[in-house]
Amino acid sequence: MNKTVAFIGLGNMGGGMAANLVKAGFKVNAFDLMETNLKAAADAGCTPVDCAKTAVQGVDFVVSMLPNGAIVESVYIDGDALLDVIPKAALILDCSTVAPANSRRVGAEAEKRGLSFVDAPVSGGVAAAAAGTLAFMVGGTEANFERAKPVLDAMGANVFRAGDVGAGQVAKICNNMLLAIHMTGTAEALQLGMDNGLDPKVLSDIMLKSSGCNWSLEKYNPVPGVMDGVPASNDYQPGFMVDLMLKDLSLAMEASVGSKSSIPMGTAARNLFNLHKNSGGEDKGLKDFSSIQQLYSKP
Repeated sequence: MNKTVAFIGLGNMGGGMAANLVKAGFKVNAFDLMETNLKAAADAGCTPVDCAKTAVQGVDFVVSMLPNGAIVESVYIDGDALLDVIPKAALILDCSTVAPANSRRVGAEAEKRGLSFVDAPVSGGVAAAAAGTLAFMVGGTEANFERAKPVLDAMGANVFRAGDVGAGQVAKICNNMLLAIHMTGTAEALQLGMDNGLDPKVLSDIMLKSSGCNWSLEKYNPVPGVMDGVPASNDYQPGFMVDLMLKDLSLAMEASVGSKSSIPMGTAARNLFNLHKNSGGEDKGLKDFSSIQQLYSKP
């Protein structure tokens, strides 16, 4: 393939994504502020570099996976100003989950410099990042979407074009708001059954074949011991942290203010996750989001 990717941000998600690019035949220049992340990337076959500007020299693609919109804007525009040094022929793919306005600003600044940009946030969590089965929601032109597909296909199983720049972020926000809503509802229903004497596995099996069936119930049951291989059966080790769900729900609320949309269920879900995070002494923000079950369970 002989194409080179600069990968910026090698955390829980980015590390697995970069490793899968190597497996697909890409040469990957990897940069992260954490030395342990750089070592893991090197072990996976990436070439570790000591600064972002070095990473992007002469590459065909730039992929970033960063914690928030302020950092994305700083990396590309205001601080590191990567847009000033990325090769004109390269395609930039920002896979961070940020506000649509952040993506649109970076996209507009890239266009001013003759660069191509897509926002491509992901769904699937750490396990899917490692397995290469993520879903990508892409915002960008049709032409840039087609250019991005070989890179995204190497890291995911489902790649969608949602619309122009920023649309990928809108799709991600909507998806995760719905995820939060049906996870809180699933936890609530299962706890009601348990409080009234039902076995949660039996109740889950009943609802899976009934109109209450949903992804949280089928793939990510929040009750410990009901399903193997999910965070609930591993002391709620993430997975997708409560803090990250709260971030995404806050982005949904921000977007709803801009569009004057009513999101009462999304707002309720955010309040429930915030209540869960702040209940008890342990740092529940670092637990998997399915630990919302603990908000309903009785001591």
